[in-house]
Amino acid sequence: MEAQWRQGGRGRGRARPGDELAARSGAAARSTAARGRGGARAAAAGTIGEGASELSSLKKFDEIKKANQAAAKKLVGDQLSSSSEDDDEDAEVKQGKILDKTFTIYTSQTDGDASELERTRQYMNEAFQSGAMTCLICIASVKRNQAVWSCCGCFCIFHLVCIQKWAKDSLFLVSSPLTDDDFGKKDYPWPCPKCRFEYKRSETPSKYYCYCGKVENPAVDPWLVPHSCGQICEREFKPSCGHKCLLLCHPGPCPPCPKMVTTSCHCKKAKPVPRRCSAKAWSCRLPCGRTLLCGQHACENPCHAGDCQPCPRVSKQRCICGRQTAERLCASPQWQCDQVCGKCLPCGNHTCEQVCHAGPCGDCPRSGKRSCPCGKTKFTLPCTEDVPTCGDSCDKVLECGIHKCSQRCHRGPCEICRQEVEKQCRCGKHTKRMPCHKPYLCETKCTKIRDCQKHQCRRKCCSGNCPPCDQVCGRTLGCRNHKCPSGCHRGSCNPCPETVDVKCNCGKTVIKVPCGRERTIKPPKCKQLCSRPSTCHHPTQEKHYCHFGRCPPCHQPCQKTLTCGHLCPVSCHDQALVKQAGSHQSAGPWEQPSEPAFIQTALPCPPCEVPIPVECLGQHEVSPLPCHSANPYSCKRFCGRLLDCQNHTCMKECHHVTKLSTNADGKKAGPECSQCEEECTKPRPAGCPHRCVLPCHPGDCPSCLQMVKIKCHCKLSVLYIECLKLTCADLKEKELLISCRNQCPKELPCGHRCKEICHSGSCPLNCSQKVKLRCLCKRLKKEVQCSKIQEGQVSLECDALCKEMKRKAHEIKEAEAKAALEEEKRRQQAELEAFENRLKGRRKNKRRKDEVEVEQSSWQKYKNLIMLPVFGVAVVMVAWLMVYND
Repeated sequence: MEAQWRQGGRGRGRARPGDELAARSGAAARSTAARGRGGARAAAAGTIGEGASELSSLKKFDEIKKANQAAAKKLVGDQLSSSSEDDDEDAEVKQGKILDKTFTIYTSQTDGDASELERTRQYMNEAFQSGAMTCLICIASVKRNQAVWSCCGCFCIFHLVCIQKWAKDSLFLVSSPLTDDDFGKKDYPWPCPKCRFEYKRSETPSKYYCYCGKVENPAVDPWLVPHSCGQICEREFKPSCGHKCLLLCHPGPCPPCPKMVTTSCHCKKAKPVPRRCSAKAWSCRLPCGRTLLCGQHACENPCHAGDCQPCPRVSKQRCICGRQTAERLCASPQWQCDQVCGKCLPCGNHTCEQVCHAGPCGDCPRSGKRSCPCGKTKFTLPCTEDVPTCGDSCDKVLECGIHKCSQRCHRGPCEICRQEVEKQCRCGKHTKRMPCHKPYLCETKCTKIRDCQKHQCRRKCCSGNCPPCDQVCGRTLGCRNHKCPSGCHRGSCNPCPETVDVKCNCGKTVIKVPCGRERTIKPPKCKQLCSRPSTCHHPTQEKHYCHFGRCPPCHQPCQKTLTCGHLCPVSCHDQALVKQAGSHQSAGPWEQPSEPAFIQTALPCPPCEVPIPVECLGQHEVSPLPCHSANPYSCKRFCGRLLDCQNHTCMKECHHVTKLSTNADGKKAGPECSQCEEECTKPRPAGCPHRCVLPCHPGDCPSCLQMVKIKCHCKLSVLYIECLKLTCADLKEKELLISCRNQCPKELPCGHRCKEICHSGSCPLNCSQKVKLRCLCKRLKKEVQCSKIQEGQVSLECDALCKEMKRKAHEIKEAEAKAALEEEKRRQQAELEAFENRLKGRRKNKRRKDEVEVEQSSWQKYKNLIMLPVFGVAVVMVAWLMVYND
């Protein structure tokens, strides 16, 4: 099962992003469908069951809804990748802006110098580059929204889940009781999968942090480096100088310290100068001058760091004992010769056996108290005598470690143990009586499984502590190209240590990627120019960068000579892509339409478009026309040439005109022009409404002899006058010609007829007609001339009799009004009494009322006879007054 899991993990690591997304989509859909069916069953159970089952179904529905939402968010989040979204030109511009923002603070300290940032820039480019960030444990791309961990030794990035499992497996293998008896007593480290940098058990990552370690679970920001918090890094520089990193949170190592410090050279002779903190150690190039270890010479090397080199000079030096002299390096004055000292020791009987040495030889090694060979007895003897044996048993522990030597005290090593004992074999399954010094190994082979959990031990008479498996693992690594070269082991194999070169088309740009990623990573972008030969008629192709596939279409001017002699100015069309009409007909609407095929073919040069000045047919304008259509043309204007009538121009569309000898100026009409068929349109004399009787002609028109029918001034008579006389007459003559010689029929403002002969204009206002003038009451009258009345010179006033008559008429009017008021009151009283009688009659329906006849008064009887004449007189007087006032 474990092997199957490992194979499945490697298979998932090699899956393409599209397959992985499709698999996740299918899994999410299947999960949603299954949960939907479960929700439907729960809802059905809720409708059948009682209140408790309804609550449980609602609870299940909420759980399913939350699970579906979580699956949808995960599916959308998995599509955010740090290595597959930023490959187009817009992404490159965006990446450049992010890098500039990250390096802004650093470059401000270095005056814009970014030469020290190349290594950090490489790590950041890999964070954006497609497929560059790869987890070496699972051999899968590291996405923007996944939790990661970065090694502090090699700065390689791994999935947080992968590195946790790696650390757990490594600690288990190292601390397994099958390989070490001190399980649980030591804090075994675990190594980085790439650089083997060792970490303690307590340093196993448990949370997801940004690169600088400030922010836990940094948010995904498309305008920051993936897995960065966007804050200033502030990590200590290595080696430590007291300053902190100024870049924004970034992958990879921190760049050298950009701070400026004042420092002296190595030898401290030159004056301190300001230098970058990362390169503060400098040499003044003067001789060092420090005394060397030999104590005789000074260092002649230029100013340098650290200790001076050994003295390179050669001198004659004696050995330690002083017997020999030899030329040796001044840096190593002490040396030993090969002669034995040979000096007589203080005992006087022996000589010093040490090789060339310094100082006194010391006492004789045989002087003082000495022990017998078994060490039980001590003797004080002269150095010339040997120590005798004590005669006691040796009793030294033999090589078996169990028994002791039974011989008497003796010189030299003890013999081997020859006692027979009951010995148990190493595996503990068999026993046998045999000499103690001989080991006992049975022939039984161990059947235990070694630490690899695959192979048996198969060692004869194994003690149970089986050695590690000595076979080669041989499993195919995640790269699918190599096999594991390590010894047979448990757990996942180490990532493939090999790297593969991914090259551009020309092979000059190379990037190294982990083995197994060369099939999914995109080739690097090469900045070298494409060296392929030109495929069109041009000797060289346009400069463009190295690429795979076909070269881009040539955009150089064609420059082929056309039939007209000009050069073709359009872009090269030797290898144009032309859509090929598909001859395949679909079998039915269910068949998917095939994509159009394009073929590369040479197209003919287009028609020449060089502008050539061409005059139109009617010589109105000169226009630049394309060379291929440079022929005489019609400008679509009217011809405009003057016809023979000398009044009109040719209205034909621009056309060819034959030049005649009489048409030298080019403005007169030719035989191709139209003939004038218009009437004469020359202006007539003022007042003549008639047209010229001749067709359109040159020169002046003849005099008009037609009779004009016109009315006289008074509009009553019709006169016939020659048009010529009428138009040539002055104002007085026209006044006499148009007059009918009769009296004017017009009425004056006063209402009388004008007494003048037929005339023009307004009639005179001095009316001489006699009219009657009346007073206001119309009783008095007088004859007066009409013009004086109009001018207000004459008036007629009422006399005393007129006033008396007016007063009497007023009194009669007031009496009539008063009588009418009394009559109205009487009528209303009668209606009131009739109404009251009707009310009383309802109560006494059976009573009969006596009808009382009311006698009418004399006024009621004769009022109509009196009022009618009076009213008629009043109406006549009012009418007379109105007429008089008018």
